[in-house]
Amino acid sequence: MTRQIKLGAFLMSSGHHIAAWRHPDAPANAGSDFAHYKRLAQIAEAARFDALFLADNVAIAPSDIASRTAHSVHFEPLTLLSALSAVTEHIGLIATATTSYNEPYHVARKFASLDHLSGGRAGWNLVTSDNAAEAMNFGREQHFGHTERYSRAREFHHVVTGLWDSWEDDAFVRDKPSGVFYDPAKLHVLNHVGEHFQVKGPLNVARSPQGHPVVVQAGSSEAGRELAAQTAEVVFTAQTSLADAQAFYADLKGRLAHYGRSSEDLKIMPGVFVVVGDTQALAREKFDAFQQWVEPQVGVALLGRMLGNFDLSQYPLNGPLPELPLTDSGQQSRQKLLTELAGRENLSLAELGRQIAGGRGHYSLIGTPVQIADELQRWFENGAADGFNILVPHLPGGLEDFAQEVVPELQKRGLLRTHYEGTTLRENLGLKRPANRHAESLHPQHETFR
Repeated sequence: MTRQIKLGAFLMSSGHHIAAWRHPDAPANAGSDFAHYKRLAQIAEAARFDALFLADNVAIAPSDIASRTAHSVHFEPLTLLSALSAVTEHIGLIATATTSYNEPYHVARKFASLDHLSGGRAGWNLVTSDNAAEAMNFGREQHFGHTERYSRAREFHHVVTGLWDSWEDDAFVRDKPSGVFYDPAKLHVLNHVGEHFQVKGPLNVARSPQGHPVVVQAGSSEAGRELAAQTAEVVFTAQTSLADAQAFYADLKGRLAHYGRSSEDLKIMPGVFVVVGDTQALAREKFDAFQQWVEPQVGVALLGRMLGNFDLSQYPLNGPLPELPLTDSGQQSRQKLLTELAGRENLSLAELGRQIAGGRGHYSLIGTPVQIADELQRWFENGAADGFNILVPHLPGGLEDFAQEVVPELQKRGLLRTHYEGTTLRENLGLKRPANRHAESLHPQHETFR
């Protein structure tokens, strides 16, 4: 089959632009309105997107900033996607769950349950948390450092996938005449003992339709890339140019062989912020309407958060981005990207904050459907992407624009499906179903993780 673009619909309440909620066509209460999300899910499914993607955090920004944005309150992602699984049939359902402020058993159980509820459409976006404020909601004074976060994440993934293999696929015989509900030989106790976790198991959810829900990651630092090469099946990344995206793509795909994996085992999907118009001037006019609502202090607060949880309020708005130490609590890759952007374009603090108010550092495409399709095709066909995670300024309007204008253009070029190939997220992404590690083992051993 001809290789085609994979698409994720990255949903964020009223939209990705920090001022989206102020747009007349964006519902201001979107983060608490299930009907709104139901509509978005059905728009994306009708357009044959591979998946919905929900980010998450477990703390809000300082109150002086939070009071000026709509991103402070929103549904817990797994709860929302469980509800959406009942009103969709094909589209994948990817939720973020942090490895810093969860326990592996909880995460394994919830995503396995979502996979069953949806008939095999669940995906786990594994993050280590880049929001330092989360720590104080979980009995800590300080956030985990970067190295510890990734050490914990690697072991967390190991435990979760081990729990997903607690039961072999055919363990449940449910034989009423004999009274045997499951075959005890096909139940496997994890008995994990490691640096961060001690988890006996087994999981009290049957092995899910996909074997394992799809594992997604978004880290692009050195530690993030290595973890992704070892464990991820989809990577969302922020790249601002074709050359940078090509370099990231080649680097990450090049690491897979070390872990016995092929290039087809991992799909790389950069985020793209998209504004569609009948002409480029009209698209720019749409975007500028949002930009006029960006208050400088709010833009700079967002910038400080994205750079790695820095308070930039003490610096002059019209001054340059100050020299900052390498963040230990935030995304090091995003800090590097934004610092380079400020230097390359000689942007002041206020200008940089305003510039990232829409896509938060992701590549931005503002133009006609043909122009946007051309650029997506260029990245896809030149070793920069297997697909894209689509961000739009406001919802539902921005998603409708992309679905109604850009999707048909991509389909006309044979770059996007016109029907779903399979019934699971794995099948539609072209990812293989993992075998149960115990399927041929009669005597599972006690496991020590180091």
